[in-house]
Amino acid sequence: MKTLKQILKEKQHQEIISIAPDKSIFEALVLMAEKGIGALAVMEDTKLVGIFSERDYAREVALKNKASRTTNVSEVMTSKLSYGQANDFVASAMSTMTNKRVRHLPVMEDDEMIGMLSIGDLVKATIEYQEELIAQLESYIRS
Repeated sequence: MKTLKQILKEKQHQEIISIAPDKSIFEALVLMAEKGIGALAVMEDTKLVGIFSERDYAREVALKNKASRTTNVSEVMTSKLSYGQANDFVASAMSTMTNKRVRHLPVMEDDEMIGMLSIGDLVKATIEYQEELIAQLESYIRS
């Protein structure tokens, strides 16, 4: 099974897509739409301070009638974060995400964020791994 770092290297967006906490929700939504992603790392310089996701928007902006253009990301972002480590395996990350009920997991290496994975990234990696195992078993049975 692959490590989180290996999965990050295969992703379409290998760079960290982030926004500053003092930017507006509207700017965050525009960036997410442009990149086709569901969450952004919220960074102060190179330090991860939170995550802003579609879920944060729905729960903290839309449902509470806050204005997207005048509300800062820092006001609604998720700041209690769970992390994965670069050398963790997919199963460990899936367990963390399930237990913490999160859909996006920052990946850290030596106290530095190196990327972010979604639950979809991990499901895809799991399916690929299972397909490889099945192919190996079928090959073994035939020989």
